[in-house]
Amino acid sequence: MTTLILGGTTEASRLAELLAAAGLPAVLSYAGRTESPRAQPVPTRIGGFGGAEGLARYLKAEGIGRVIDATHPFAAQMSRNAVAACAATGTPLLALERPAWQPGPGDRWTMVPDLQAAAALLDGPRQRVFLAIGRQHLSAFAGQPQHHYLLRLVDPPGALPLPDCTLELARGPFDAAQDRALMLRHGITLIVAKNAGGAGAEAKLTAARDLSLPVILIDRPALPPRPVAATVEEALRWCHADLGV
Repeated sequence: MTTLILGGTTEASRLAELLAAAGLPAVLSYAGRTESPRAQPVPTRIGGFGGAEGLARYLKAEGIGRVIDATHPFAAQMSRNAVAACAATGTPLLALERPAWQPGPGDRWTMVPDLQAAAALLDGPRQRVFLAIGRQHLSAFAGQPQHHYLLRLVDPPGALPLPDCTLELARGPFDAAQDRALMLRHGITLIVAKNAGGAGAEAKLTAARDLSLPVILIDRPALPPRPVAATVEEALRWCHADLGV
C-alpha cells in the first residue's frame, strides 16, 4: 500500500525517511515552489494535481492507499483539496500538523488573522522589518513602501514588489544565535511572521524575545476537520496501524 506524502516541510522529508527505512512504499509530492528540493529516499513528484478532482484522479490511477498531508500550515488550498479528494475516493487521510506557537514570558506578539491585517499594522513611520513570510505573499505589503524590508528566501524570487528591501538567500533551519546576529546586522525593529509552528522556524521568535523586538504573528487559515498527528512518529504509527502492524 503506497502512501502519498503531500510535502514541502521538514516533517514531510523526515517521514519519507522513516517510511523508506520501514520498507513502506511512499511517494513525496512537492508543489514545485522550491527550485532545488533536497534529495529524498522515496520517489518524488513536483507540481500541482489540478485541484481536488485532479488529486482524486491521481489517487485512483496510482493506487494510493493513504494520504498524509504534511504541507506547510499555510498551504490551505492544498489541504482543502486533500480533504475533498480523500472523501471522494474513500482514501484514509491524516494531517501531520505542527502545533502552533504560543507566546511566553518576554514575547511582544501581536496576533492578526491574515496577511492583510498584518500589512495594515505597518501603516506608520518607517521601520526596518524582517518580513519572514516566504515569497508568495510579498505583494500584500506593497502598500506599505515606506519601510525597509529584510527578506530571507531559499530561491531568488525574481521581481520584488517592495521598493526598499534587502534579500538574503539561505536555507534553514537556523538557530537563535544566527537570527539574533541577522537582526542586529540589519538593524531590525519589527518582525512579521506566519504562525507556522515547529522547532525549525522558531529561532526568529526566540531571537526577537532576546532582543525585546515586537512581532506581528499571522494566524493559520481555517481548514476542514480532519484527523491530525502532531509528530512524525505519530504519523508513522498511524501508517503501521493502518496495515495492522
